[in-house]
Amino acid sequence: MPTYEYICKNCGENFEVFQSFADRPLKKHKTCGGDLKKVLHARGIVFKGSGFYATDAKGTTTDNGADKGDTTSDVKPKPPSKDKPDKKPAAATTD
Repeated sequence: MPTYEYICKNCGENFEVFQSFADRPLKKHKTCGGDLKKVLHARGIVFKGSGFYATDAKGTTTDNGADKGDTTSDVKPKPPSKDKPDKKPAAATTD
């Protein structure tokens, strides 16, 4: 059963109540008789499945770096960096 939070408009008391979806919202505070307001809370978004975060647990990788069994991966290999030469320079010889 869901937990709902209410606040009394008269005395300002906050409290939580376990209610079924079929139950009507509470209208009057039992202690002071003031009007009640249901407090709504924002909920986070939950993404389920693989590939949503960089911190997801990764499976074992193959030679090309893709996860085994992951057929939905759009990961492409990075092009070679322009900062570093692909080949090592020839060693200088001294006579």
